[in-house]
Amino acid sequence: MPDPDATWTEIQDQLRDAVTDSTYHLWLEPLTFQGIDGDVLLVGAPDEIRSWVSERFARVLQACAAAILGPETIVTIVAVEEDGPRGSRSRRPGRAGGTTDRGARRGGGSDGGGHSASPLPSPPIDSFNPKYTFEQFVIGEGNRLAHAAALAVAELPSQAYNPLFVYGPPGNGKTHLLHAIGNYLTAFGGGMTVHYTTAETFTNRFIDALQGRAMEAFKAHYRHSDVLLIDDIQFLESKARIEEEFFHTFNALYETGSQLVLTSDRPPRDLQALEDRLRERFESGLVTDIVPPDLPTRLTILRKRAHHDEIPPIDEAVLAAIAERICGNIRALEGALIRVVAFGSLTRRALDVDLAEEVLSDLYPGARPPRRSVSDIQQATCDAFGLALDELLSQSRSARVAWPRQVAMYLARELTDATLPAIGREFGGRNHTTVMHAHRRATERISADPDAFDVVAGITRRLQGS
Repeated sequence: MPDPDATWTEIQDQLRDAVTDSTYHLWLEPLTFQGIDGDVLLVGAPDEIRSWVSERFARVLQACAAAILGPETIVTIVAVEEDGPRGSRSRRPGRAGGTTDRGARRGGGSDGGGHSASPLPSPPIDSFNPKYTFEQFVIGEGNRLAHAAALAVAELPSQAYNPLFVYGPPGNGKTHLLHAIGNYLTAFGGGMTVHYTTAETFTNRFIDALQGRAMEAFKAHYRHSDVLLIDDIQFLESKARIEEEFFHTFNALYETGSQLVLTSDRPPRDLQALEDRLRERFESGLVTDIVPPDLPTRLTILRKRAHHDEIPPIDEAVLAAIAERICGNIRALEGALIRVVAFGSLTRRALDVDLAEEVLSDLYPGARPPRRSVSDIQQATCDAFGLALDELLSQSRSARVAWPRQVAMYLARELTDATLPAIGREFGGRNHTTVMHAHRRATERISADPDAFDVVAGITRRLQGS
């Protein structure tokens, strides 16, 4: 038989290459060689991690053992024996359900002498939407950084950006990126444990665990992850007990080198109902946003969806009609395409612009009108506030100029397809963060000040009527 120590050293080398350093040191390094019985490799695991290793690292252990001992090898986890030599054993532990078929043919029976066998089941993995991959994600100006950061995390978990926090309005690709990370790591992660959940599901499972006295199982499920993906983290707001549990979960994962990726509809600083210590942790890595796609990106999304769904060729004018009307939400955009195609198929009408306009006017009567240019908005704002255009674009920070400039930037963001950097350039070469700040300040003031609301609404009406 092969030398036991040399064999186990080779298997350990395979394991070390197959998983991250933190995963190896935490879960696989404590394993010990307990013997070889025929085609069965006995691997000892301490009591406190045995069940978790059996559930989560079955495939990687099996693959690494087979690479050294051959494809017929079966790995079985056993309790660590305190004494006795390591080597070939006459006792043969059974797999799930008792003795293996192979063991029965050889006359093998149950474990008769001190091993508590825990055969390796196929580990359960989270289900990720197969349509949500990096290849299917359409990159535009509004999501380029978020996409690049998510891909870096998938390729180098816990080494690129940790935590990664992605925020933006619903329906613009945050969940797609989380599933893309999950799909990538399922295919190329070498047995890494990847969990996806929503804050709402986390909350519900926490409540169930409390009621069922199953907190240890709850903690093990989330805290023993190599990568934890959490969607809609804003739903933890104002839930003190659950915030406390998530705080400890976050810390446990971060301290062991696990990767965390979180999404929200707002940046961490705007999650005012969350505890400061949680917001600080969310901000400790990379925070990036996703904004609604501009017109070229929307057109690309429609083309890609039509190709993916094998829809017959559609005139570009039809796609443009859909993209121009549906502005703020990718799900609504794709839904509009499906409705137009379905309506044409059911009524046996050609897929032309007239059909698209007919369907969309009924389904989306409140959709935005054609958008104005940034220069149109600047001039309308100057007229409303009695300013010269040079004043609006100047570096002046006086209240007389600052508020109209914020209004103009707000309207440019809302009523045009221009990107944040492009809007900044139109306002005297300012950067995109200035535009974001102006949009946020204008939104807050419009919400709180009726006079400000009336002014902005009046400018909007004039632009839409012109």
